[in-house]
Amino acid sequence: MNQLEAMKEKIKVIRMLRVLKKSYTYEELSKITGLPITVLNRYVRGKVLPSVERARELTEKLAPYLNLEEEVRKRLKYDSFGFFDTMSVLSDTNLLALIAEEVAIKYMKTGVGKVLTAATDGIPLAVQIANELGIDVVYAKKKKEVGITKFYEVNYVPSASGSITTLYLPAWALKKGERVLIVDDVIRSGETQKALIELCRQADAIPIGMFFLISVGDVVDKLKEEYNIPVEALVRL
Repeated sequence: MNQLEAMKEKIKVIRMLRVLKKSYTYEELSKITGLPITVLNRYVRGKVLPSVERARELTEKLAPYLNLEEEVRKRLKYDSFGFFDTMSVLSDTNLLALIAEEVAIKYMKTGVGKVLTAATDGIPLAVQIANELGIDVVYAKKKKEVGITKFYEVNYVPSASGSITTLYLPAWALKKGERVLIVDDVIRSGETQKALIELCRQADAIPIGMFFLISVGDVVDKLKEEYNIPVEALVRL
């Protein structure tokens, strides 16, 4: 194991503790881990890092108490009409990093070269996943940026909107033959994600998979069947 891998193991367990600290007291975490509260507090605050051996031991003990899907579900905020807000999930960088690590493991050996998303809510998760993979993240916008002369663009009609939306992606963002992982926070109807697929096609890039934090309905299964690539959502509503 090199130094970077060792550091990742240590940081991962710190992230796990920080996420669990939102649901468990230090007393409860002490009973789970067998460590004094003072030691756990130093870990959570980043004052010290555990050894690799202790990090592995803690990861094993904490894993049964940390279900990433349930962590996302319980943080969603619903209004009286059934619409939900994902801000409490997207703002938790430790939770997103743990999710991103799980996704990255699945795509680490696929030769993926870019993560692609649509601005703006998909960006926090996409950045975390790209970071774990050690690759760049690019994102399509609904307007052209000054200073960029050539774009790929696609028009589509978001479900029930009754209006045309255009996504623009700088031509330099994707290269011919580049393998692309499409990421977004929420998928409902799939129109935006199909537009991202079309941008890949315009660039002669190759979409190799899609990952979403949350999906509504059976759209994930439909996209998987239509494009014949892995399509996954952490939470299905």
